[in-house]
Amino acid sequence: MNQYGQNTIGNGAQIFEPVILGFPSREFLGKKKYPGTVIGNNAVLRTGTVIYCTVTIGDNFSTGHNVIIREKTTIGNNTAIGTSTIIEGNCAIGSNVRIQSMVFIPTNTEIGDGVFIGPNSILTNDRYPPFGIPELKGPILEDNATIGGNVTILPGVRIGKCAAVAAGSVVTKDVPAGMLALGSPARFRALPKEMRRS
Repeated sequence: MNQYGQNTIGNGAQIFEPVILGFPSREFLGKKKYPGTVIGNNAVLRTGTVIYCTVTIGDNFSTGHNVIIREKTTIGNNTAIGTSTIIEGNCAIGSNVRIQSMVFIPTNTEIGDGVFIGPNSILTNDRYPPFGIPELKGPILEDNATIGGNVTILPGVRIGKCAAVAAGSVVTKDVPAGMLALGSPARFRALPKEMRRS
């Protein structure tokens, strides 16, 4: 394992090389002492995982292969990040979250507890690329939201508590709590009883 900065790893970690912890963000390039990565107990970090400095992660965390988690990100307990997923930094991710393979999560995104994000989904944070005007603002996924595979969510969009987004949808506006969004652009309808989460 390659370590940069001052890292803390809890008990019972399983680390499959190569893994990089505490990789320096731009502000710490060339420095030897700076806050690294903090990871709780019983982590499983698979090959190719890179976690930047100033990332704090709870217990029972796991990654697939080739995961990148950028600086100033917090992740709760019992959360799993799938293979080839990228988290661009300054994100808040809750507990009991399942993020599948090849998901892109941009800077300034908020993800609540119990959220599921299907494979190859893209969250965005720049409404007028590439200028970042008026600001870079990722989506907000409230507790127990479910995102299907191959979904695109536009900047600043809020997915309400226990709401769901059908596979392949493009979400351009807020999804009310407990509703289903589907289509491109997504429209709303009642959530099927089979998908309801408390």
